[in-house]
Amino acid sequence: MAAKIKKGDKVVILAGKDKGKTGQVMQVIPTEDRAVVQGINLVRRHTKQTASQDAGIYTREAPIHISNLAVADANGKPARVGFKIEDGKKRRFAKTTGDLIDG
Repeated sequence: MAAKIKKGDKVVILAGKDKGKTGQVMQVIPTEDRAVVQGINLVRRHTKQTASQDAGIYTREAPIHISNLAVADANGKPARVGFKIEDGKKRRFAKTTGDLIDG
């Protein structure tokens, strides 16, 4: 099945500690059904010193399950994604407003 959430999409968090926040998808991990969203699900990582990096506590984004994400429509509200064929191409659209998501 085609991906409903892709890299670069603006998404709304539906569940978890960041519920209600919005962010942009930086990476999608389809084998694990997870995505990394900018500024969401931040974790602190204690890191040893290496040749290329100093020791310290670093904050970074952890992957979040795709079921806890929804694509934001034009109004910034969560929307379900549908597919339709226009001009011979498969396009994604927001079912709430009918607006195209990708170009």
